[in-house]
Amino acid sequence: MQALTFRRVGRLEWHEVPEPRLQGPLEALVRPIAAARCDLDSAWMTRSLGRILRAGLATHFVDRAVEPVMGSPPFAPPFPVGHECVAEVLEVGEHVVTTKVGQRVVVPFQVACGSCMPCERGLTSRCATGPLAVSTYGFGPGAKLFGGVLSDVVRVPYADAMLVPLPAGLDPTAMASASDNLPDAFRTVGPALRERPGERVLVVGGAARSVGLYAAGIARGLGGHVDYVDSNRQRLEIAERMNVQPIEASRNGLGRYRSLPDRYAIAVDASSDFAGRGLELAIRSLEPGGVCSSAGIYPRTRTPVPLMQMYLNGVTLRTGITNARAFIPAVLDLVASGRFDPSPVATLVAPWKDADRAFLERTTKVVVTRLSSSAA
Repeated sequence: MQALTFRRVGRLEWHEVPEPRLQGPLEALVRPIAAARCDLDSAWMTRSLGRILRAGLATHFVDRAVEPVMGSPPFAPPFPVGHECVAEVLEVGEHVVTTKVGQRVVVPFQVACGSCMPCERGLTSRCATGPLAVSTYGFGPGAKLFGGVLSDVVRVPYADAMLVPLPAGLDPTAMASASDNLPDAFRTVGPALRERPGERVLVVGGAARSVGLYAAGIARGLGGHVDYVDSNRQRLEIAERMNVQPIEASRNGLGRYRSLPDRYAIAVDASSDFAGRGLELAIRSLEPGGVCSSAGIYPRTRTPVPLMQMYLNGVTLRTGITNARAFIPAVLDLVASGRFDPSPVATLVAPWKDADRAFLERTTKVVVTRLSSSAA
């Protein structure tokens, strides 16, 4: 079968690899039909993130905690790529009950058993059953064991626990990021707006390109009043199309904003700005008692955080790797209800066979699909 492989920065190649087989009675084999490029993928596919992290580890500038999820050394090629997809079920093991052959399903990017203590608590990113501290498709140590979803066939070790049926009527191409970036965005605003409905929300966009836009759109769909800050014109225009108020930051980043004139009950940091400027902006823009959720990844051993401001205002900072499986059903319900449409975020939709080129394009969100628009 064909699988896409990361060879070096700026180069992806299709390779013929052995087709996976069922290895146990709880497993399934699926055929991805639509796959999306995660925001993190863009950083190491088209830029030198891997080399930067490896140099940072050598000089103790980067925290060694990056290695369990990003590899040791981080993002060292070659490895199979892709971890966001909607797929069709091809085959199931004899003890699989709820997953059916022919179903269209969302495949969470983290491998999780669903029955260990972390999984039962919703911490599916830290499943205690698997062979790795963090098992993922398409990058990190997990790619060597489970492959990537830009493949003809993917093995899912815990089919009933992991796979989530795609509701009828939802377009697989629009929902390709339901494996990771969409639930990541939901967890930044969904729980906070459940506690404080109708509140003002600030989203600070940046390197987590689609996550920030998804968070803004989800917050709007949940009834929040949303402002979106970014320096990227394309993303600001997408935010406006999603009925979100765009605020243009300076072209050289977010440095000229220490806070905004307005105050927000909820803030989202999707900047992933290594210097911490986006995170600081989100925190300093909160009203007393506000909540900031960060979707940013900060690999430095030290990241500036305005603790005195947090102390004075009594605000809360939430961060952490997303537990994708826990939030996928809420994302699907929101889209199925018509309150949120993720499709405007995809700035490039290309045929599956062109993934080796499309995934290297410098644009906000890339989706590749095996489906024609009429078949979707």
